[in-house]
Amino acid sequence: MTDPGWMAASWPAPPGVQAGTTTRVGGVSVGPYASLNLAQHVGDDPAAVMENRQRLRRCLQLPGEPLWLHQVHGVQVCTDVAPGTTADASVSRHAGEVCVVMTADCLPVLLCDQQATVVAAAHAGWRGLAAGVIPETVKRMQVVPAHLMAWLGPAIGPRAFEVGDDVRDAFLELGREYQQAFAPQAAGKWWMDIYAAARMQLAGLGITRVYGGVHCTYEDAERFYSYRRERTTGRMASLIWLSADDTV
Repeated sequence: MTDPGWMAASWPAPPGVQAGTTTRVGGVSVGPYASLNLAQHVGDDPAAVMENRQRLRRCLQLPGEPLWLHQVHGVQVCTDVAPGTTADASVSRHAGEVCVVMTADCLPVLLCDQQATVVAAAHAGWRGLAAGVIPETVKRMQVVPAHLMAWLGPAIGPRAFEVGDDVRDAFLELGREYQQAFAPQAAGKWWMDIYAAARMQLAGLGITRVYGGVHCTYEDAERFYSYRRERTTGRMASLIWLSADDTV
């Protein structure tokens, strides 16, 4: 059996914080979902998704089933996490609770504090990012932002994410500094750097220890799903949890 593809977060998180993201490699799904699709809502065989989730849990020796959310590109943050909750972020202070978000171009943001007392996972597509899912998540973590660090998982890159004036205008309403996250592409079209926009938002909250943000899901078809590239496709999962040890 091929182990699920796993990319551990490259950041100086304190002992007891485990985090990272899956790739599309190492599962049993076929066709456009090949092979480690972890989403049940995209049209894949439910039995294949279940096997993929079981493989992930065994490979990482997860302390419990990830707390899968029903994501809607909003700003709802769940603190009493229950599987199937409609939210785009979750926060946990309890060892063994695995926060998770699924993506296939949108930006996964994982957060923890320096004392390893709280972790969070946020699903930040451009809509959620502009609406404030990151500030809302940080608020619900109830920690001085300067004591937090963030890891940006794989998302669509700055030379693949073409958006219109409406998207750029939504960010410029937040602050003129966001114009740095957009490069002209054609009349009424822009390349958006979602990583840069997230870093600016985190910095504005007082979070300057930000890591990751180096992959492009659109350009790397071997490792990542991309909704914009394929439309019918699977989802990766970005996970973070507090554990009693650092075995992963």
